[in-house]
Amino acid sequence: MNSSTKKVTSDTLLGDILGGTAAMLVAIPSAIAFGLIIFAPLGAEFSGRAAIGGILGTITMSLFAALFGGTKRLISAPCAPAAAVLSVFVSEVFNKGAIPADSIPIYVTLVSLFAGIVQVFIGKLGGGRFIKYIPYPVVAGYLSGVGVLIFFGQLPKFLGISVKVTVSTFFASLTLFRWESLVIGAVTILVMVFIPKVTTKVPAAILALVGGILAYFGLSLINPALAVLENNTFVIGPISASFSDIITTITGNGKILPTIDFSGIGFIIVPTITLAVLLSIDTLKTCVVLDALTYSRHNSNKELLGQGIGNIVTAISGGIPGAGTMGATLVSLNSGAKTQMSGVFVGVSSFLVLLLLGKLVAWIPFSALAGILMVVAVRMVDKKSFSLLKHKSTRFDFFCIIAVVISAVSMSLIAASGVGIAFAILLFLREQIRSSVIRRKVFGNQVFSKKIRLKNELEVLQQKGNETIVVELQGQLFFGTTDQLFTELEPFLKKCKYILLDMKRVQSIDYTAVNMLKQIQARVKSNHGYLVFTSVPLSLPTGQNVKSYLEDLGLTETEILKFFNDLDSALEWIEDDILKTENVVSFSVGHSLTVQQFEFFEDISDQALKELQDCMEEQTYKTNELIFEIGEESDEIYFIRKGMVKIILPLAQGMSHHLVTFPTGGFFGDMSFLDKGTRSANAIAIEDVDLYVLSREKFSEVVKQHPEIGEQFFKRLARTIADRLRQSNIEVKALQEN
Repeated sequence: MNSSTKKVTSDTLLGDILGGTAAMLVAIPSAIAFGLIIFAPLGAEFSGRAAIGGILGTITMSLFAALFGGTKRLISAPCAPAAAVLSVFVSEVFNKGAIPADSIPIYVTLVSLFAGIVQVFIGKLGGGRFIKYIPYPVVAGYLSGVGVLIFFGQLPKFLGISVKVTVSTFFASLTLFRWESLVIGAVTILVMVFIPKVTTKVPAAILALVGGILAYFGLSLINPALAVLENNTFVIGPISASFSDIITTITGNGKILPTIDFSGIGFIIVPTITLAVLLSIDTLKTCVVLDALTYSRHNSNKELLGQGIGNIVTAISGGIPGAGTMGATLVSLNSGAKTQMSGVFVGVSSFLVLLLLGKLVAWIPFSALAGILMVVAVRMVDKKSFSLLKHKSTRFDFFCIIAVVISAVSMSLIAASGVGIAFAILLFLREQIRSSVIRRKVFGNQVFSKKIRLKNELEVLQQKGNETIVVELQGQLFFGTTDQLFTELEPFLKKCKYILLDMKRVQSIDYTAVNMLKQIQARVKSNHGYLVFTSVPLSLPTGQNVKSYLEDLGLTETEILKFFNDLDSALEWIEDDILKTENVVSFSVGHSLTVQQFEFFEDISDQALKELQDCMEEQTYKTNELIFEIGEESDEIYFIRKGMVKIILPLAQGMSHHLVTFPTGGFFGDMSFLDKGTRSANAIAIEDVDLYVLSREKFSEVVKQHPEIGEQFFKRLARTIADRLRQSNIEVKALQEN
């Protein structure tokens, strides 16, 4: 290993140590506070266990999530969503009285354990990419609801009210507040809010906690009772933090586990799923922000797998579950962290704090932790959501957020989850209904097939073009968009004989949409028209074969219902049917044209035609035979006496693109005839073909003797090319305007 490599390695290791240690200083106070929130309904005797659970959660989550998740610089620790979900769960279980208070922690463990297992399954099944697509208004509403719950849940502790407070008794209990707690909490909040304006080198949460502790001991000079730890309701109180005590905490759940009646444990299912989804969202949201700051890209599924393993180990150890947290992650990043090892050092340093400084945790004031959490809670509320009221199109998003918040506050987070899911469905339906399923509508005289038509044929097609409507569909055809589609098509069902639906961009179709298409078919049939489908998907990403689905539900090909592989084939069939109906027959089938019968040579004198025909060569090609290929040098122009020729542009990887089809009476190869350059595409006979072939060299010899022939020939060639360009302009204009 050279010196530069050693320097990079040592710098990276030092950065991870500093980043991990700084992140630990942020994570520990919050983790302790979250633990206290969860077990608060059980009484003060559970405070010590709650504090240790928070620290144990920091140790195990940061350590195992970093090792198995692998997102660089991401710090995982107990978080507010976990505290909110589990505190509601503990409160509901405790209030029902069906489970002894001593047994409730094991149910918290089970919820955390199964939530971790769910996360592992989500990661293994590739669900990470789907969780990221939960609508932001739902997530914002849920997190705002969590913030509101945390704020009001911590308000009694901030005020020093030690009795149990409910919504109905809150105002009556305000008389029980302790001014000491109010002062300590206020100092903590002021430091946390304003200290970042002074320095950002030390995390605000750490300085705020220090400020609260200093305020507490300052007040102890006035009130000596604050200096006594025993029976002190202002602080966490004595906790056991030796190595043997930690082992006892971990094994304690194992002793209670055999007494659990698993037959009636279904009440933990909803909290488990809610917790798993929220922790996953919180983690992936942090990962997305981290990607933007570090110009990297995380692996969602791998990270959820690591988070799940971390929460499983955390549950087994008796810790508080968590997720990738924004605050600790940003502190770690700004403190020099380089790799996922920064998370490992968070776990190591947290373990050392628990062993060496665990006794000092007893002196942390409840009101100081409450002050920190109240600031965190206020920041969780998405205040920018009020700007959604400014625009009519986003007001529904705002009401979605408010509905989830109200559900969380007035009922429960579990109820809010249901409301959030309902609104997620409504938001999806709104977006699908708001976006049109019709990409473009054009008439038959605005878009044409790739088959070149003679002048008299083109005149008829332009005249009758309004009988054809070409509709390009897109997106999802389902119950939410069928009415929109039918409303758009209804005006054309009476006046158009040919209804062409291009389904190339359709992503899904359901039973309701198929029934709507059957109604359209019935209307078309009553008007003696045709319903034409093109580019019907045979295999969507969902695995659905749309054509088989249509056929299974009764939309099979009949005299009035047609299926074509591509739009060009359908347009060609419609054009041929219109010309047939209008009795436009240019040439007798089966007979080769003479020079005099070509539209191109109209009004050219018989003598000139005789001179031209003498220098033309007759050639014959069989079906699918190559006439010329791209890159071939030639100066010849071809006039089709019988049959049809397709011009193909070869593409990479054996693919090709159909440029144009020339029928009997048409000509091709004019580019090389004009510039004597190489062929720019392939020409293939799509049926037996008879040709007149005229080389530029022989043509030039005739023109020398009869200059008037050259003038007439190039005028006709220029006019024909101009007509083709005008037709192309009509199509381009229609495509751009629709």
